[in-house]
Amino acid sequence: MPTGPTGIDHRRAIVFANEPYPFLLELVLRHRAIPNRVVLQNGTATVIATVGEWDDFRSIADDVEAKLGRFDVIRVNETDRPGEPLDSGRLADVLLSKLTDDQLNVLETAYSMGYFAVPRDASAQTVADELGIQQSTFSERIRTAERAFLELVFSPR
Repeated sequence: MPTGPTGIDHRRAIVFANEPYPFLLELVLRHRAIPNRVVLQNGTATVIATVGEWDDFRSIADDVEAKLGRFDVIRVNETDRPGEPLDSGRLADVLLSKLTDDQLNVLETAYSMGYFAVPRDASAQTVADELGIQQSTFSERIRTAERAFLELVFSPR
């Protein structure tokens, strides 16, 4: 669906269920939905999936209810940007296309030097020195890159 023709309405559903994640994911995939996000936390699975038609969503909902029991639909919305399936091979391309070369260079260098490790293996100043830029320039580029990623996740759909 992500590479299909434009102008097609898509629906995204958020489902909470108290069932192991692999089984719920199997139900979603069995109905030709695109699993955009799956989170298992505190015994609850949260699934965000994209379907092509309302009937596809109803089919998933009926199957989940029949096999797992009651569940909550948090939100259903239509979008012309359905997103990418988990591990599609294209997800990295989509994310990287949203960043400038400078942002990519800063992120890659920071990542490889351990800037994102907990605890950090490299400070902002150390990464900036490696890149040959001021620490303030590094901080601006890294925040701008992080914001671009977060906008993909949290922007209105």
